[in-house]
Amino acid sequence: MTETLFTPIQLGDLTLSNRVFMSPLTRNRASDGVNAPHDLHVDYYAQRAGAGLIITEATQISPEGKGYAWTPGIHSEEQVEGWKRVTDAVHRKGGRIALQLWHVGRISHTSLQPDGQAPVAPSALAANSKTFDGKGFVETSTPRALETDEIPRLIGDFRKAAENAKKAGFDAVEIHGANGYLIDQFLRDSSNKRTDAYGGSIENRTRLLKEVIEAVTSVWDPKKVGVRFSPFSDANDVSDSDPVALFSKAYAIADEAGLGFLDIVEGQTGGPRSASEEDLAELRKHFSGVYVANNGYDRALAIEHVESGKADAIAFGRPFIGNPDLVERLKQDAPLNESNQETWYGGGAEGYTDYPTLEEEKAKA
Repeated sequence: MTETLFTPIQLGDLTLSNRVFMSPLTRNRASDGVNAPHDLHVDYYAQRAGAGLIITEATQISPEGKGYAWTPGIHSEEQVEGWKRVTDAVHRKGGRIALQLWHVGRISHTSLQPDGQAPVAPSALAANSKTFDGKGFVETSTPRALETDEIPRLIGDFRKAAENAKKAGFDAVEIHGANGYLIDQFLRDSSNKRTDAYGGSIENRTRLLKEVIEAVTSVWDPKKVGVRFSPFSDANDVSDSDPVALFSKAYAIADEAGLGFLDIVEGQTGGPRSASEEDLAELRKHFSGVYVANNGYDRALAIEHVESGKADAIAFGRPFIGNPDLVERLKQDAPLNESNQETWYGGGAEGYTDYPTLEEEKAKA
């Protein structure tokens, strides 16, 4: 009997071959200066085309949206062309790939911003967090608060990025609303102290999310749009006084817009699965689309949660770094390669495209 985890699932009119998704993984290997994908990215993503859906590394929607050295964008022709080569390679291997749309907000440094400007955020509050500037990890810069009349321009950047993702041949897009980046900063009452229509009540703090979803779904079939949330994570120095109430509303907004999927970090980002099953179940009541669970899953837990209906698909992050053929390894219950943490961020092919598949290992044996 084939476990449900390895059976197809529909996303709108897309048939995905299995329910093992690849999580967004920042790897800091875009070309310096132009922030475009290149040959290495083509190989890396094509190697992982066995995933039911690849969700790319977070990709900035504008120069202002950049927060780390050597991360790719989707706002220039060169970037669109680079991503087009990636999507073509994944499609040739029979895979499906979604672009994650990203604005970091205050998780940036003036050295990474256009003309050395301050990063933007809902409020002029510095995050107790660090970023990578190409030389090392540095404290994030104090941001300036976005003016109310700048919000339409920001929404326009999301819409343009969504259009560029379509031009680049992606199958779907995911809006990054997690891990303490811009949308998450607007959602949380620790980072959003605004007194205009985008601050204060939950209704107001979810307004930017709603408007970004409206912009992206004006370009894309809603069933091919997802959002990533991390309701119980304090990554990048965000928290909320009532996360269940806040994210019940956020999930409902995604549901009302008819979105195809939510991609949920269940607990601390890259940390423990600390979210309670009761809270996760309560939130899920507010969304009727495909529920993609993420964070700390191994084979047994993934199979169990999909079989029981706690999740429709599971997104794996770090295991995909060292295992380009992760789906096949999970199917066969084969051993997994450990990835080298020293090569996660920055560099070249080492620790990026040189991990062996099962077949390659057998050929050498």
